Amino acid sequence: MATTKWALDPTHSEVQFKVKHLVISTVTGSFKQFEGEAETEGDSFEGAKVRFSAKIDSIDTNQEQRDEHLKSAEFFDAATFPEMTFVSTGFTKNDGGEYKLIGDMTLHGVTKPVTLDVEYGGQAGDFYGNTKAGFEVTGKINRKDFGLAWSGVTEAGSIVVSEEVKLMASIQFAKQTEPATV
Repeated sequence: MATTKWALDPTHSEVQFKVKHLVISTVTGSFKQFEGEAETEGDSFEGAKVRFSAKIDSIDTNQEQRDEHLKSAEFFDAATFPEMTFVSTGFTKNDGGEYKLIGDMTLHGVTKPVTLDVEYGGQAGDFYGNTKAGFEVTGKINRKDFGLAWSGVTEAGSIVVSEEVKLMASIQFAKQTEPATV
């Protein structure tokens, strides 16, 4: 069976994270610049090889001062570690349209295995004859596992930022057509 290449469509995708602030509320952030690709056998995503990267400098939490702090050496250190990457080592189908995506995430210079839950939304053609495939991806990481160890405690003893970070992505891939050979 022929290998099919898929390119992440950034105009129809978003990559977000959520982290507890002061234990009582949640701050949501996103990466505005990212790219990815997948390789499949035919049109089935089972066993797909997935690669993804996000620019740390594109982080956006809707608060400029917080964004600058996150990009600083106290957190992500965007100057030294400009990208977060993910390379799959497995993509297995469970019941229905559910998958487990297993791979190596590199963040802040540290690479760790991560397992993500994936809900396959299906495939559809767009107005231009392109085939698109949609996915909802969720997971959790501990930021301290990746060397993101900054912590603060308020005078009242509340933890400023939790260690657990929830990851969410709504991803659309576009099937790539092979160039004609002459």
